[in-house]
Formats: sequence, C-alpha cells, structure tokens
Amino acid sequence: MTQAKNSNHSSRRKPPALRSGDTIGIVAPASNVKQADLDAGCAALQAAGYQTFYFDSITDQDLYFAGSLDRRVEELETMFERDDIRAIVCARGGYGSNYLLDRVDLKKIKAHPKIFLGYSDSTSLLTYFADGANLVTFHGPMAAKDWAHADGIDVPSWQSALCHAERWSVALNPDAHGLTDGEAEGILYGGCLSILVASLGTPYQIKTADTILFLEDIAAKPFQIDRMLMQLKLGGHLDSVRGIVFGEMLDCVQNANRSYTLEEVVTRVVGDLGIPVAFGIRSGHVTAHNITLPFGVKAKLLIRGGEVKLTILESAVEP
Repeated sequence: MTQAKNSNHSSRRKPPALRSGDTIGIVAPASNVKQADLDAGCAALQAAGYQTFYFDSITDQDLYFAGSLDRRVEELETMFERDDIRAIVCARGGYGSNYLLDRVDLKKIKAHPKIFLGYSDSTSLLTYFADGANLVTFHGPMAAKDWAHADGIDVPSWQSALCHAERWSVALNPDAHGLTDGEAEGILYGGCLSILVASLGTPYQIKTADTILFLEDIAAKPFQIDRMLMQLKLGGHLDSVRGIVFGEMLDCVQNANRSYTLEEVVTRVVGDLGIPVAFGIRSGHVTAHNITLPFGVKAKLLIRGGEVKLTILESAVEP
C-alpha cells in the first residue's frame, strides 16, 4: 500500500498556471455524474475561455459510484499523464474517492504536477496529493456542480489561485465574520470536515501542524459538528493549528426553533485554543460564488473586532 508520508510544507510543488485556451480534464472519482449537469458545466468552462475534455466512461454507474474502481483510477492517472491536459477538475463529489487512495500511483502524480481541484468527497484526494505528493491542490468549484449553475463561481479567486497571482486577498462575502480575534500565518489546508475526520487512524491521516485550517461541511447538525471538532481536538490535531477558517456550513442546523447558533457551538469547542477563528467563508458547499482556495501555500488570517481578512501570501502555481 502506498502511504502518505509527513511532508515539509515548504517543499510543496506548484503546478503550472492555467491559461486561456488551455484544456481542463474533467474526472469523476466518486459518485456517478448526470450528463446534463456535465454538459452545462463544460459549456460554462468553454464560455470562460477553456477547452474541456472527459472520457465517455465518466457517466458509467456502479451502485452509487462513477463506474468501477479500475475505471476511476485509470481516468485520474491518465489525466495527470496526458500532456494536453493542463488542469484537472472533479465533476462532483458524493462518495467514493477514498477507494482510490491505496490504488492511485503517486509516482505518476509527482511526475506530472497539475492543478487538481474539487471539494466535498474530493477532500481525501486533495489532502493525499498535498501530503503524499507534496503538491499544491485547490479547493473550489466543480464542473458538474458549481460551473453548471449561474452565479456558482467566484471568478476573482479562480483567476488569482490558478493563474499566478503573487499575493492576493480573498474577497469575502458579507456574512463572513470572526469568532475569536487574532493574527496568524500558516499553510492553508483542509476541506470537508467529515472527510478530514474520516482520515484519522488511517495511513492517509491529515497533517494539520502549522496550518491555517479550513473546515466546511453540509447538512451536519450542530452536535455532529461538535463531535467531529472534539475528535480533532482530543486527538491533538488542533494543537499546532495556527488559525481556523470555517466555510458557509450550508444547512448545518438542528431545526428552525433552536435556541443556539452553530457559531456558539463552534466557539465552545475551539474558542479556547488561543488562535483566530473565522466563520462563513464560501468555499465548497455554498449557496453561490464558490471561492477557490489553494491548499499548501502560505496564508495570513487577521481578525479584528469580528472583521476577517484572509490573504494568500504567495503564488499557488508556476508561471
């Protein structure tokens, strides 16, 4: 079994930047894909100036997966190996990316560093490629989800993250706010909370030391968020985290008559860590304008009086 090893954050390899006219390869490592959603997403990517490519087998279905495991592994490895593919974007999440972890050949990933982008279930691949292949990866809009819908994409962050901005501030939505004040610098890293927690105790366990940890999820009740955060905390995985940024946490509510907020639940668990904590940044499962965040690069989190500023301190790609 190929296992993720501890990585030196400073050694992260940056993939080549994405340019207008480049070809984006679409992959489905998890759940099965609807052709109509894929067509809509590809049309939007083409309208944005890119070419798109996917294998016809992407719409295969095996139970709730996008075809067989062999198909999904071969699709992903081939997209990395093909010289005509400049970036790889997941079609959707769902469930099943974890099956690829002990099958995908990391040597092929390392030999052909490329932009790899997704969220939700794809978190397991984002963190594995970051930790096991020392590759900068990207948390953001997927082809058959956000690109398939109007107002699904935050264009400035997509361009800044993928097209070689040296230093840039994430344009936050008005709902983003701080839970605890402070200032910290670290390596931006993270993804879907439930997927991150599912890695614990496996060879693919997340590496959270010295990070600005981004956490998001969908349709998890507050007590479930509490339980997952406590598992991270009790396991020592928050001990060396320098700051925490929560996503929009879409539909993470108990019921309409609850007497508490999710922010209160979160603050009770992580508010005593002595680090800045922000809430409500739209990346991953969001209502609109999905922000692209580069994982594996230096970032700065500043929170004063509830106001949040998240700055990416270096380019995430090579020119």
